[in-house]
Amino acid sequence: MTQWQIWIDRGGTFTDIVAKKPDGSLVTHKLLSENPEKYQDAAVHGIRQLLNIDPRAPIPGKMISAVKMGTTVATNALLERKGDRTLLVTTSGFGDALRIGYQTRPDLFARHIVLPEMLYQKVLEVPERVSAHGELITSLDEEIAKTGLQEAYDLGIRAVAIVFMHGYRYPKHEKRVAQIAEKIGFVQISTSHRVSPLMKLVSRGDTTVVDAYLSPILRRYVDQIAEQLGSPTDSGPKLMFMQSNGGLTDAQLFQGKDAILSGPAGGVVCMVKTASMCDFTKLIGFDMGGTSTDVAHYNGEYERSFETMVAGVRMRAPMMRIHTVAAGGGSILHFDGARYRVGPESAGANPGPSCYRRGGPLTVTDCNILLGKIQPKYFPQVFGENGNLPLDTKPVTSGFLSLADSIAGATDTPLQSPEKVAEGYLHIAVENMANAIKKISVQRGYDVTEYTLNCFGGAGGQHACLVADALGMKKVFLHPFAGVLSAYGMGLADIRALREVHLEVPLNGESTERIANACRPLISEVEAEVIAQGIDINLIKILRKAHLRYEGTDSALLVDVGNPEQMTRAFEHAHKQRFGFIARQRGLIVEALSVEAVGATESIFDEIKPTTTDPHPAMPHDTVQMFGKGHYRDTPLYLRDDLLTGQKITGPAIIAEQTGTVIVEDDWSAETNGQGHLILTRYRERPAQHAIGTSADPVMLEVFNNLFMSIAEQMGATLANTAYSVNIKERLDFSCALFDAAGKLVANAPHVPVHLGSMGESIKTIIRENGASMQPGDVY
Repeated sequence: MTQWQIWIDRGGTFTDIVAKKPDGSLVTHKLLSENPEKYQDAAVHGIRQLLNIDPRAPIPGKMISAVKMGTTVATNALLERKGDRTLLVTTSGFGDALRIGYQTRPDLFARHIVLPEMLYQKVLEVPERVSAHGELITSLDEEIAKTGLQEAYDLGIRAVAIVFMHGYRYPKHEKRVAQIAEKIGFVQISTSHRVSPLMKLVSRGDTTVVDAYLSPILRRYVDQIAEQLGSPTDSGPKLMFMQSNGGLTDAQLFQGKDAILSGPAGGVVCMVKTASMCDFTKLIGFDMGGTSTDVAHYNGEYERSFETMVAGVRMRAPMMRIHTVAAGGGSILHFDGARYRVGPESAGANPGPSCYRRGGPLTVTDCNILLGKIQPKYFPQVFGENGNLPLDTKPVTSGFLSLADSIAGATDTPLQSPEKVAEGYLHIAVENMANAIKKISVQRGYDVTEYTLNCFGGAGGQHACLVADALGMKKVFLHPFAGVLSAYGMGLADIRALREVHLEVPLNGESTERIANACRPLISEVEAEVIAQGIDINLIKILRKAHLRYEGTDSALLVDVGNPEQMTRAFEHAHKQRFGFIARQRGLIVEALSVEAVGATESIFDEIKPTTTDPHPAMPHDTVQMFGKGHYRDTPLYLRDDLLTGQKITGPAIIAEQTGTVIVEDDWSAETNGQGHLILTRYRERPAQHAIGTSADPVMLEVFNNLFMSIAEQMGATLANTAYSVNIKERLDFSCALFDAAGKLVANAPHVPVHLGSMGESIKTIIRENGASMQPGDVY
């Protein structure tokens, strides 16, 4: 190999880069995603720094064979509602269908419902109608379509989403309107039968609107990067992007609907491939970055969600099943007069946390700075006007002193030390992240204590042991590239192409042939797309999946396509695990099919180093002060690059590396294996109970509030998944009211006694499992 390969994850706070040099060795680089004083785009600037090129000089594309990226450009545009102006074209009489939606509550317990802003700017209703069985009810009025499209174009709108009733199955009218729009001059034309060819008008329509809204933004960003790198036809590098489904695709095929989880999907791919080297197959992915924390579940195969709510918008497109919680290193600390709160707002990269030298607010990262868990001397020095200064601890210390004084005054309690305040906020952040993991594991029928926590992201190692303790997990895996694992995943990901088709037939002996006939054209499409990206047909694997559900329900589960008996067994196993029961008296419906082509690309296996039979004890590189158990303690600090195979470190300890910091807490040990992986293990059982006292503690108020809300949300999810009737689904508002009332009372009225003993055994069990010692009749 004579050229570089560059793998990039552009996150909300940091842009991470892993590069494969011409000699095959790997190097890493990390820089702020936003630093307008120094550079326009972090990814391009990082490439220049790695190649040692002047910031103003053009990038010699011949030096690079491929650039593989994950980006938050589309995600941020959706969150901030900064996409392109979009026209929605739909069947006459259904112009407000997307606004009405499914009438579900965006926030289960909010009394004042604030609906999300619609992405489309203007609606055009066109007379046309085809029945669910293909009968022409109303002919397409091309004149009205043409006039309305021209009016929108004259207003400056250049993106259009075309969504007709039953257009997923009978697309003739959508195709004709798309032709008219193209002739008028619309730049972005998204049709529902291409974007999301599945039933359900609302989610199909939302997905099509998202695609039209985001694709132009994405296209401009892709063109900007491609222009600076040089096109492949000019001997420039091949530019590829990570899709939400976990597969790479050519930059020219990258669409808005497939870009929402572009960065996190790379982390899920890499967490599986790296942990498999140690034969870990049951994994909880814990990716904590600067802006948010992404968690994922893996038990033998990648999990995908085919209908997802993102930023208030329903998305019916295949995505990695990733749950995100606003608790990253940059999550801002709040005090509302009674309780502590962490996030959901983030300081991002600009201004960033208080320690970033930009006048930012106090954040989770600042908690770790104050407690000594982050040592500025061993943190990337990329701050200040010239991007070469370390973290600044002075505003952190003064900020927590001021915050501690405010808390004491508002609660009429003795003044706490800044360190105790920081510990309290850190406790809440850890509980928020643990609750997020429960949503993708416990809530879906998996025993999380049997899993390994694969921890990555720039801030993950600082909280790994604490999060594992909150969940009862006893093993944590950290790859040498854990701090930049999502970027590493860009390089290890396969090229993937996926197509879906609606079917809606009963599962029986007669359906086998219909399934095969429906899959055949999809297989040809996805194979052709992957082959066109330079993959040999012998390296392509075809995956066929069926969306099965019980007749009369709308909760479909994904199973491998096989004969009816195999598919039935697989569905019943999955349904029993997810919902706890099997309804054999109900028939099964094949709702839809998905076909995926997977083309293998990079394959990297960490080099196995010789294991010493009697390793010397690890020698600390430094001794620093870290706060724990109420006081500062001398804590050994090790450099990860200095650790030898088999050396064991007992906590408390700090392990510093180039892309992150790992904290080994009390009762945990760390050991490196022959491939340089760091394995953290809890060697002493966690205390079964922890007395919290009876005084009003602002930290525990927020912890219990979050626990009650977690119970309510899990109850609501179970009811929504198992209910046959839409009306029954809505009853979960009432069913969860008791839990919500208790949580709100504890949170908002800390001086009002709340009797928990009468709330049922389930509440007491949850309280005990989360470390509290309470009995029926106790007052908190």
